[in-house]
Amino acid sequence: MRIKAVIVASAISMCAFNSAWSQALVPQAKQQEIERAKQEQLKQEEAAKAEAARQAATAPAGTTTATAPNKAPIVACNNPNALGVSRVVAIDTTGGPGFGFEHFKQLDFLRDKEVVLTFDDGPWPTTPSVLKTLDEECTRAIFFPIGKHATYYPEILKQVLAHGHTVGAHTWSHANLADKKMTEDMQKDEIEKGFSAVKWALGTEPAPFFRAPALQHPPAMVTYLGERNIAIWSCDLDSFDFKASKPETVIKSVMTKLEKNGKGIILMHDFQKHTAEALPALLKQLKAGGYKVVQVKAKAPIQTIAKYDEEVTKDIKLPTVSSRPVSSVVETISEQ
Repeated sequence: MRIKAVIVASAISMCAFNSAWSQALVPQAKQQEIERAKQEQLKQEEAAKAEAARQAATAPAGTTTATAPNKAPIVACNNPNALGVSRVVAIDTTGGPGFGFEHFKQLDFLRDKEVVLTFDDGPWPTTPSVLKTLDEECTRAIFFPIGKHATYYPEILKQVLAHGHTVGAHTWSHANLADKKMTEDMQKDEIEKGFSAVKWALGTEPAPFFRAPALQHPPAMVTYLGERNIAIWSCDLDSFDFKASKPETVIKSVMTKLEKNGKGIILMHDFQKHTAEALPALLKQLKAGGYKVVQVKAKAPIQTIAKYDEEVTKDIKLPTVSSRPVSSVVETISEQ
């Protein structure tokens, strides 16, 4: 309906531009049709505004999120039994808000039976399998890639973004920011270079969403991230899939904790093979349990720092095995 309204609006604009001669050429019936389209468009705009105002008025107190006017998933879904997306929220990252009751208890934007799916440590050859499952269930997640991994598999990370997911960052090398050997400058380097690497891989700025390795947030870095207007993500429940050896263990871990909490930000790893294997059954259990997925976006992208953008570019080496097609590498210049 919105697409039709945009098309009609464009047609109306063109008619107005040519009004000096169009009234003489366009039959009266056509003019009436255009006028009806104008009125219909105005009604749709008013209805959308009213719905946005209603949802804002009923949103949980204390949240810094803004619910999208349309509750339906952004991407069309061909699976009538899919888990889907029930709500889309936009985060204002000014001041570096923290999310996840594991560490940050002030901001709770999830309603009962709502979850946010998050994945760390990619991109990796297992990531496309995770994307396939999420697509089949018409649902969306936040991915926190490691900077180095982003430079290893930029095409995979591009797929993550192309499939409608939100992409943040997870440091450059997965270094523990709380390690006593890490100076503040080293900590900042890990954060900033991670974002710059993700930007390089995507070809565009990621969301200003950051998750620290091992969920270790040194106080000085919490302050720094706030100054950079980067949201800090912990979790409400950790799947501990990096400790699991079977898909069933991952599913049991998530569902047991979720049934206890009733909702939450779920931490998983697209880096883990058994997590990718567990995901189809896990998402079906979420659906069967009445849980709904909230898609999270940022109101504005991060502004990376030029120094780190340049550093990442210098560090990236040409691949030892070219992925270019033969025709662009080898050219016949003479033949008998």
